[in-house]
Amino acid sequence: MSRKACWICILLIFVMGCTASPTLSSVEEAKRESTGEDVTLEGYIVGVPTQVNHVERQTFSSNYALALADDPEETDVEAMIFVQLDSEYRHQFGLESNPDRVGDLIVATGVKQEYFSHDGIKQVSQLKVKQTEDEKEQEQALEPPNYYEGLQEVEGKELKSKINDIIDAHNELSYDDVWEALIELDGNPAEPDEVLLLYSGRSMANNANGGGVDEWNREHVWPQSHGDFGTSMGPGTDLHHLKPTDTTINSSRGNLDFDNGGEAHDEAEGTYSDSDSWEPRDEVKGDVARMVFYMAVRYEGEREGEPDLELVDRVETDGPVLGKLSTLKEWHEADPVDDFERERNELIYSTYQGNRNPFIDHPEFVERIW
Repeated sequence: MSRKACWICILLIFVMGCTASPTLSSVEEAKRESTGEDVTLEGYIVGVPTQVNHVERQTFSSNYALALADDPEETDVEAMIFVQLDSEYRHQFGLESNPDRVGDLIVATGVKQEYFSHDGIKQVSQLKVKQTEDEKEQEQALEPPNYYEGLQEVEGKELKSKINDIIDAHNELSYDDVWEALIELDGNPAEPDEVLLLYSGRSMANNANGGGVDEWNREHVWPQSHGDFGTSMGPGTDLHHLKPTDTTINSSRGNLDFDNGGEAHDEAEGTYSDSDSWEPRDEVKGDVARMVFYMAVRYEGEREGEPDLELVDRVETDGPVLGKLSTLKEWHEADPVDDFERERNELIYSTYQGNRNPFIDHPEFVERIW
């Protein structure tokens, strides 16, 4: 090899090293970094720092900061690092609004700087929940062997197409059959004769279904009019996007796109809407996102009479599209898959339709497609 070729190889190695993904540090390792260094670390949320030697562990007073540690039970403030939350992250991660996030394992990227005269991270550019190994093992235990075989090396439209090939053939229910299916799929584990309602979170007698003001009905999370599929077998009866909801709240949502903001809904705490969008409560934001991700992959217009559904990054849509994609991706990250979703997905697969929602089984597919 010539001397010139050698120098080219060395340059390529240098460039590849410079563009590699940042190393993921522990809290202890991040604390040893120099001030001003870019840091990506993972740690457990243990509380809210309020001064150099005090971290609130319960009854949180603000959404402005997090204390992270390598041990979710850590009590020694010196073993923690403080993360300043800018406004874009307070709604999703601030403990005053989200006390249940204590104990979550998260990944944070920012700049190492003192905060409250303590080791800290400021100018945060990434904050996301990291799936634990236990959660991954639980997912894999439910997922049938080889169900998603052959998807490792594909991305984008090709991945979307291959997933469609896996999930597009399934049993189709009548719209009447959906009533009984939802009673089983969305039953309240604590109250066997009740169902849990999507937007309000209330529990209601499972036989109080219908169109009355004090009843629950079948919400199409992907609105029927965004594809003109009505309640016909197929997209109109697909259980992966049908949920029990209060009839009046269902009516309020109508066919609105999904996005943040608006006026608070007086019957559904934590739900907001305006003239062109609907924001569900935090506890189901990810559920909603994964339901519409499924619909956009499952229905590609390949079968006679089926719509070609697509997600777009805007609201005020018409036709077979729905928004807002960037917001839905944020909701997917902020509200990870939980046991209720996994069990529901398994029941739809094993008892009713014979297909699965891939974004519950593999949340990483979202970023790989969109």
